[in-house]
Amino acid sequence: MTAMTGKGAEAAKEKLADLIVRAVKKIMEKTEEGIRIDRGNIKIEKKKGEGIEDTELIDGIVIDKGRVHSDMPLQIKKARIALLDTALELKNPETDTRISVTSPEQLQAFLEQEEKMLKDMVEKIKATKANVVFCQKGIDDIAQYYLTKAKIFAVRRVKKEDMEKLAKATGAKIVSNLNDLTEQDLGYAEIVKEVKEGSEEEGMTYVMGCTNPKAVTILVRGGTEHVVEEFERAIRDGIGDVSVALEKGFIVAGGGAAEMEIAKRLREFAQSISGREQLAVGAFADALEVIPRTIAENAGMDPIDVLTELKSKHEKGEKYAGLDVSSSAKDAGEICNTLERGIVEPLEIKIQAIKSASEVAMMILRIDDVIAASKSATSTPPSEEEPPEY
Repeated sequence: MTAMTGKGAEAAKEKLADLIVRAVKKIMEKTEEGIRIDRGNIKIEKKKGEGIEDTELIDGIVIDKGRVHSDMPLQIKKARIALLDTALELKNPETDTRISVTSPEQLQAFLEQEEKMLKDMVEKIKATKANVVFCQKGIDDIAQYYLTKAKIFAVRRVKKEDMEKLAKATGAKIVSNLNDLTEQDLGYAEIVKEVKEGSEEEGMTYVMGCTNPKAVTILVRGGTEHVVEEFERAIRDGIGDVSVALEKGFIVAGGGAAEMEIAKRLREFAQSISGREQLAVGAFADALEVIPRTIAENAGMDPIDVLTELKSKHEKGEKYAGLDVSSSAKDAGEICNTLERGIVEPLEIKIQAIKSASEVAMMILRIDDVIAASKSATSTPPSEEEPPEY
């Protein structure tokens, strides 16, 4: 919810946070090295129309394409899914080819042979008992007719990344040669259906109820395209936060608590060194205190009073003391144990923020040194005959 605060999705952050956590936990894998999360396995599909409260998590994949033929079944239960990386079309010759037809019978035989080849392709699919086909390439009109006749739900020109997600979600294997397709290559889903909303020409295909989905979809809804895109950005931020917290396994107290504790420890460390280094360590500690100060200012509080009280609590050993400026706080800007309140941040993100800020500061200081050095090297003292220019 913290990651989504301040963005357009803030009004529905509780619902979205719940969807994000459920989605990440479904695709995370426990290995010997620890928890592994491939964020690419969470597909975010955007849909204009309805409201953000209608955003849903689907245990499976949503494809932004519908059936290739309107007479195909709208819905298939207990779907046996074939994934094809080959066209259900006749291949064109790779070189320029001319076919001489001298009689109507020859032309008819040629057309019948074409139709037979396409029918054989569909028969090979039928033989595996597949009732749903997702094809990465095209499906010929004649093949569509035979697929419809066999009551097979077919979708064509599915994106490669969607095919890979379908393979993970359903357990199907992507087959590049139709002759190699067997019943063991099929995946399974409880239901595959096409959903059309409003006046849309093409619907979307929902693949739902996968037994052990390794890929899931968050279907984001909103009133306008701009709103949906804003929600998508907020959801991606939330997924990143939850993923890194689970993968690394560490969190820190939020609300400025971590920064105040680090600043306190830095000042203690500064006492053990002397010279300019002591001043630099003190300045680093002051810089970290900008975070709780900014939180206090944004909440309309007196930053000096807040920092004084926070320092006092941390000196007493209350290392999780931070600011709660949420609407659920008893008082605006309440100082409390933020870890207990659930105001937390992933450790990895906190480390990365401090590293990035430190590197930028060092880079700026080095640039200043280079400019100062170049000026002193090029300047020469003015002679007595020529008065200095100002």
